[in-house]
Amino acid sequence: MKQKLSITLDEELVNEIIKALSSGKFRNKSHVVEYAVKKLLEVENGR
Repeated sequence: MKQKLSITLDEELVNEIIKALSSGKFRNKSHVVEYAVKKLLEVENGR
């Protein structure tokens, strides 16, 4: 089950997220952020 989360990001980072959407790899901005957090946690946990 997913939970709603409110975050504040720098405008430049939001613009980069919007650019990432144009690749077709992501469904929406939430998907981009979820993907990025998962990748960060993998790196931090040494996977």
